[in-house]
Amino acid sequence: MEINGIGSGIGISKAFPDLKKSGAPSAVEGAGKFFSELVTKVNDLSVQSDKSIQALASGENKNLHEVMIAMEKASISFQFMSSVRNKALEAYQEVMRMQV
Repeated sequence: MEINGIGSGIGISKAFPDLKKSGAPSAVEGAGKFFSELVTKVNDLSVQSDKSIQALASGENKNLHEVMIAMEKASISFQFMSSVRNKALEAYQEVMRMQV
């Protein structure tokens, strides 16, 4: 009779596959990608807002309401990004306070 070890493909190794081999991103990589995309989008909205302000100041754009909408989009997206950042930091601090 042959006795197989834990790593033989029966039991634990099938229930918890190695994520690095499967190509699935880890939670840290996923969060990093999310935050980098969020910062990129907020930066793009801020740049668009600045361009519309410059166009209004130079006389190229006559629509004040479009400039105000672009400014508010940039402001709200920045506020959202900061609140997501603050919640992530609070969650991290809560995990660090846990006793092992």
